[in-house]
Amino acid sequence: MRYRLTFIAGMALGYVLGTRAGRERYEQLKKSARQFAQNPAVRNTCETAAHSGREFAGKAYHAVEDKVGDKVPASVADRVRSLRGRGANGEDDWGTTNT
Repeated sequence: MRYRLTFIAGMALGYVLGTRAGRERYEQLKKSARQFAQNPAVRNTCETAAHSGREFAGKAYHAVEDKVGDKVPASVADRVRSLRGRGANGEDDWGTTNT
């Protein structure tokens, strides 16, 4: 019985210390990720990648539309048109936060 109580006490102490250390490490990782995401070079690269992706999607849609013709579902055609009109001036809501 004594060993069982010692074991349970050790488990409880390990759990408390582990969760505290885990929370601190989680906060460190969260802070590092936030700093990385707010880096101007990273933000510019992400915006460039998003813009390139939209351009390639539009080109792919037109290539498929030329080959398939009127068989493209209306739901797909509407989505591509709405994406094309979203960033008319080259800006979008990528990377914005609601604070």
